[in-house]
Amino acid sequence: MTNLILTPNLPRADDTYADLLAAHEGLSKAESDALNARLILVLMNHIGDQAIIREALKAARLERESA
Repeated sequence: MTNLILTPNLPRADDTYADLLAAHEGLSKAESDALNARLILVLMNHIGDQAIIREALKAARLERESA
């Protein structure tokens, strides 16, 4: 099992963020939320490791709770 990577890991993070924003361009809030849900499911499937996904969910939840 691999550990969840929480440090910056994208060589071109700004470009990736711009791609994400572009994918949402022109969408309503509901359409944008649906796109996010589909993207999450696609990436979870790609990861394919339930333990890593659980770590990611926990990390994301802790980030919200500490804000």
